[in-house]
Amino acid sequence: MGIIEGVIGPLGKLIDRVIPDPEARDRAKLELIRLEGSQEMEALKTQLSAIVAEAQSSDAWTSRARPSFLYVMYALLLWAIPMGLIAAAQPETAEAIGRGMTAYLNGLPEPLYALFGTGYLGYTAARQWGKAKGTDR
Repeated sequence: MGIIEGVIGPLGKLIDRVIPDPEARDRAKLELIRLEGSQEMEALKTQLSAIVAEAQSSDAWTSRARPSFLYVMYALLLWAIPMGLIAAAQPETAEAIGRGMTAYLNGLPEPLYALFGTGYLGYTAARQWGKAKGTDR
């Protein structure tokens, strides 16, 4: 199974879940099939092949960099739990922490957030492709 088949299958299933209107869903699937032979799909194939190559690399840093970045983002999101407890016990302290975190996150450049989204989606697509190919569990 090629990369394209590995991408189109999961995207078709995603379309089935996301678009409730059968007519709109069929139009979206037709557009996906139309893209299959286009330059846009070739560009996607090139990007995914690079992601897959990184994921299958024998270098521990290269193969784990994307998931490690995701773990950092998860940790940032999970910080909301202790912040809720701090807010219950000491609202002023929680507010000060929140202001500091907001100032810090607003200081991060927008491309970093785009990198997170791209890395997350790319890692997910590479994992799905590996599962479809039978190389990942």
